Amino acid sequence: MAGSTTDNVWREQDTTPTAIEAAIRQLEHDRVQEHPGYVQSRVLNLVLVVDREWSGEIANRLRKVGRFHPSRTIVCSIGPRQTSLDALVTVAAPGDLRDGEIAPTRETVVVEMGSRHVPGIDTIVDPLVKTDLPTLVWAPHGHHDAVEQLLELSQIVLLDSVDEPEPGEAIRRALALTERSYLVDLAWLRSTPWRERIAGTFDPANRRRDLGALTRLEIRHHPDSLAAGLLLAGWLASRLGWEPSALVHHGGGWRGRLHARRQDVTLDLVPDRSLTVPGLAGITVETARGETRTLDRGPGGLSARLTRRDGSTQDWTVLGASRGESGILGEGIRQALLRDRTYLPALRVAEALVR
Repeated sequence: MAGSTTDNVWREQDTTPTAIEAAIRQLEHDRVQEHPGYVQSRVLNLVLVVDREWSGEIANRLRKVGRFHPSRTIVCSIGPRQTSLDALVTVAAPGDLRDGEIAPTRETVVVEMGSRHVPGIDTIVDPLVKTDLPTLVWAPHGHHDAVEQLLELSQIVLLDSVDEPEPGEAIRRALALTERSYLVDLAWLRSTPWRERIAGTFDPANRRRDLGALTRLEIRHHPDSLAAGLLLAGWLASRLGWEPSALVHHGGGWRGRLHARRQDVTLDLVPDRSLTVPGLAGITVETARGETRTLDRGPGGLSARLTRRDGSTQDWTVLGASRGESGILGEGIRQALLRDRTYLPALRVAEALVR
C-alpha cells in the first residue's frame, strides 16, 4: 500500500453544527463509494481545544503519532475575535489502494470559533463525534473551561501536568478530574521507561530485599517538570507502602520524607538545567547497606552506575532510546483505550507531597 493519501474536503464559513455533521456524513459516503476497500475507522474520537495561533504546532505533533492516530479528530480552534463558526472537514484515505486491500478512512474536522462559543462548546461538538466510540478531550493550551463543558460528552481527558505553571495546582487539578473522567497524563507516561528500569533493577530475587532497605531517593528533572518527578516518587511510594509528608524547599529543589516500615526515606527532587526536553533526567537510590544505584539519560538509553560500600563502581548502559514527544503523544492516545491502575495511587501520593 502506498504511503500517500488523498483528501475529500468540504468547507463553509458562518456555518452550523448541523451543516457540519451533514457534510461529514456525505464525505464519508462519497469516500467509501470510491473503492470497496475503504472502510470507516471506528476506534476513538479525539476532541482538541487549541489556540488558533498555535494550532499548527499541535497538527505537526499529531502527524507524527503514526499508527495510534484517532479515527476522527475534531479541532476546536479558538480565536478571541472570531464571531462565527467556520469549518473545514477532511476525509483522508490511502491514494493507491490495490484490489483486495482494506484501509480505514480518517476524518478531521476543524471548527474555528471564538471565546464567546466556549460556554456552549459541548453543543457544537456533540453532533460531530462518532457515536458509540470513546471520546478523548485534549486542551494543550489550557482552556479548562472548555474541558469542563466537554466532560459530559467524553470518557477520557488527556493532559500534561508539566504544562501547568504551578506543579501543586497541576497535581490537584489532575486528582479532581479523576473523579469525573479517566485521565491520561503525558507527564506520567514520560516516566514509563524509568519505572520499568527501576522495577527491572530490583526484580531479581536477591535484590528485592533491598527495596525494604532504601534510605534515599533522588529524582532529577527538567526545571519545568517537577510534576513528573512527583509522579515518579508517588509511584515508588505507593507501590512500597511508604507514607508521604509534605515537601520543603531545599538547596534550589525540594526535600521530603517518605515513611517506610523500617526507616524513613529521604526524598530529593532536584532540577537539572542541562536537560532540554520535558521529563526526567536521572534517579539515584541508596540503601542502608551503603550501595547507591544511579540511572541517567544517555545516548541510546540510560547510563547506569552501581557504587558499592567500598567505593568501587560498575557502569553499563540500559538500552532503549527515548520515544520523543511524538512517541509520548502517540502512547497517550493508545492509553485512552487502556486502563493504568498505578497512576491514581501515585497521583494521590504526589498530592500529599505538595500540600
